Amino acid sequence: MTAHILEMRDITKTFPGVKALSNVNLAVERGEIHAICGENGAGKSTLMKVLSGVYPHGTYEGQIVFEGEEVQFRNLRDSEAKGIVIIHQELALSPHLSIAENIFLGNEQRGALGLIDWNKTDFEASKLLARVGLRDNPQTPIKQIGVGKQQLVEIAKALSKRVKLLILDEPTAALNDEDSAHLLDLIMHLKGQGITSIIISHKLNEIKKISDTVTVIRDGKTIETIDRGDVTEDRIIKDMVGRDLEHRYPDHDPQIGDELLRVENWTAHHPQDSSRVVVDNVSLNVRAGEIVGIAGLMGAGRTEFAMSLFGHSYGSRITGKVFMRGKEIKTRTVAEAIENGIAYATEDRKTYGLNLIEDIKRNISMASLGKLERLGLVNDNKEYAVANEFRRDMNIKAPNVLVPTGKLSGGNQQKVVLSKWIYSDPDVLILDEPTRGIDVGAKYEIYTIINKLAAAGKGIIVISSELPELLGISDRVYAISEGRITGELPIAEATPESVLKLMTMEKAR
Repeated sequence: MTAHILEMRDITKTFPGVKALSNVNLAVERGEIHAICGENGAGKSTLMKVLSGVYPHGTYEGQIVFEGEEVQFRNLRDSEAKGIVIIHQELALSPHLSIAENIFLGNEQRGALGLIDWNKTDFEASKLLARVGLRDNPQTPIKQIGVGKQQLVEIAKALSKRVKLLILDEPTAALNDEDSAHLLDLIMHLKGQGITSIIISHKLNEIKKISDTVTVIRDGKTIETIDRGDVTEDRIIKDMVGRDLEHRYPDHDPQIGDELLRVENWTAHHPQDSSRVVVDNVSLNVRAGEIVGIAGLMGAGRTEFAMSLFGHSYGSRITGKVFMRGKEIKTRTVAEAIENGIAYATEDRKTYGLNLIEDIKRNISMASLGKLERLGLVNDNKEYAVANEFRRDMNIKAPNVLVPTGKLSGGNQQKVVLSKWIYSDPDVLILDEPTRGIDVGAKYEIYTIINKLAAAGKGIIVISSELPELLGISDRVYAISEGRITGELPIAEATPESVLKLMTMEKAR
């Protein structure tokens, strides 16, 4: 029996006008955890879609050998029949079905007369849930459990298909630290049971922790495969972006001016339970040319504060005052917030930040159509010219601005979100998790854009779960805990320890 469970040889995949993969080679040993790294758009997900039959045999060139024999998958069902299961970054679960129904969807447990045996379904689901460390009732609807548990349900679903090779595409991108740690432990536990895993991730610390081998892909080509003992973050980054990133964050020489935004005593209650305070008497300010970070643990109220400020997009019984250049303004609707110089780039770009079936052009212009109006109609030529200018200046990797935004990589989608709000010409731009789910090269580009905006006199608020990121790009940091501002530090005094202490400060009872 060959030591390699999988070999992909000279895989080439071409889309109209774009060669996504060019003679890519990948060899995965049986029982290992093999990481695949690369910038957004490098071809990682495309390669896995070729492997799993999403892109069927005949639509690509090259050869796939699994367990010593060449395979030619026509669809997902073919690859799953061989024991190859892929879990995509966007989880494929039905929120209104139960955990058990989701696990066996398309693989139903049938009894007499071909009918579904619900007792067997729940029993088998319970056994699978135990394997992934979940104790939830298998009849619980998926919508009632968190994203971390949903990821584990996806793995339980894979185990139900007698998986031999498990592919995980950005499995921890939407998870908090605790859920991420649990998932990584599970992947290592499955390795002990003989299951081979391929993990695609931008989180280099996670890759170093669990992977046996790392393959780096850049611009659709295999750069190198590195054994665990030789893996370093610097080496991976150099392979990914084609250059050394001696500094993870671009140089920033702040030219800070007068106060732009001041928020006083901002309070917001839960939208469904108006007795519950979610944002508690928050006061902060941002000056021209300043990058202000907001640090906090998951659920601390950071996003709720930003959304409630931006057009009351979240919450109920919202109170407090907002001032722009010393003059009180109202932000009761999104249109009013934009008109008064505030823009908000959401943490969930796919759901709230973009229309994925619309093209780049329309996504960039949608918040500022009034600027393109002519005789009551949008001037299409001007809209195209504006979008094309942003495509060039923001280095959005697409052949033209008529490409649907949903076809772009995560990093390029984020650049479209930023382009949309930059075009609205705000005084203050709130960026909520601006680099979530994108690679180190694209992150550097986003940081550079943020610096340019600050240099142009904009006030920038950055909300991030990555503390090193906040400390690397901010001029000043606020910490939020349980909906309250617990402290404010100039960047010279902000250390991971000092900020974390403020982030975990409990409210007086």
